[in-house]
Amino acid sequence: MEYVKHKVIIAGAGGIGRAAGLIMAEQADFDCEIYIGDLHRSIADEAADWIRKGASSLVQIETFQLHPSELTEHLDYVLRSADILLDCLPGSEAPRMAEFSKKYQLHYVNLTECVSESQQVMEIARDASTGFILQSGLAPGYIDVLAHHLFKEFASEFGDQHVEHISMKVGALPRTTTAPHYYGFTWSPIGVATEYLKDAVIIRNGLKTTCPSLSETGTLIIDGIRYEDDFTSGGAADLPDFFSGKVRSLDYKTIRYPGHFDWVRAQLGGIQGTEDQVRALMDSMAASVPHAEEDMIILYVSVRGRDSKGILRIKERSLKIEPSYVGSHRLKAIQTATAAPMLEAARMLLTGKYKGPILQSQIDTDAFLQGSFVQSIYQLRRSREFA
Repeated sequence: MEYVKHKVIIAGAGGIGRAAGLIMAEQADFDCEIYIGDLHRSIADEAADWIRKGASSLVQIETFQLHPSELTEHLDYVLRSADILLDCLPGSEAPRMAEFSKKYQLHYVNLTECVSESQQVMEIARDASTGFILQSGLAPGYIDVLAHHLFKEFASEFGDQHVEHISMKVGALPRTTTAPHYYGFTWSPIGVATEYLKDAVIIRNGLKTTCPSLSETGTLIIDGIRYEDDFTSGGAADLPDFFSGKVRSLDYKTIRYPGHFDWVRAQLGGIQGTEDQVRALMDSMAASVPHAEEDMIILYVSVRGRDSKGILRIKERSLKIEPSYVGSHRLKAIQTATAAPMLEAARMLLTGKYKGPILQSQIDTDAFLQGSFVQSIYQLRRSREFA
């Protein structure tokens, strides 16, 4: 078998970018050289030192400055040297990073759920000679691949014409919290505010449509613990398009502790009429909500429908991810749960079997879910089927 060392660019040296670097360095079946860059070279240097100190073996890392507008000589060298670009930058940078990837014939993976930027990347990648996988984190990302996989399991056993509902739910939660907000920021505050205000894309009566976020708070119990869930934007990726006309209903909801959504609605009442509501909600929340280091991810997917005899069936999976050690560093659950799917998507592209834009519905679910990056973080419980 031919030996391959992959040369990987990480654009963005924040929490997810450095986690991706460390996980790569610790993955026995993935040999790589890493280029990690940020707006400020000092941030990239600090991230590289952090990865080196945490890795259990020697890892080759080179840092670079990602100039906000110029293609510098050093950046040109980095882009010419690599095989793939992992975009861990804010969503506004996605089209620029995608343009670089196309120009230098790099594979490209991003995390953003921003709709307009994703559409721009799709257009950029349309005639690319390399592969571009969009929205490859936790939600959107892993949760959508798992939902598609569970749908295929259900269809294989009972027939796809009998599927009534696909449900996806994810919560990035603090381990402990207090009134009145019942929350703690475990990831980007601006991202939280955005998903609470933008419309959610769903399927109802077999057709793709939208509904306001935070418009249908429900209750669920996982491992005996009561949570609430509600619509938020972004998490469904392209599944509403893919499953339109194939299932009666589909939706993505965010999981929170009881009481949080009522508190958010109260904050929204106080910013009515504000021109930039996303920024206003973020500021309102930040005044009361702390940033949490001790976090966990709660995940739930179900596919419900009827068998040929009309008996109601459900296949469902749930998972709890907690902080864990990678090398000698303890990573937050949101870091590993986001970085691992991105790296699995990168591995798929590096096989050379893909080119052009690849959406979540087009990913080989078996290969993805059984990949070593995903399996190192996500240890799935067996699906359960109930009449």
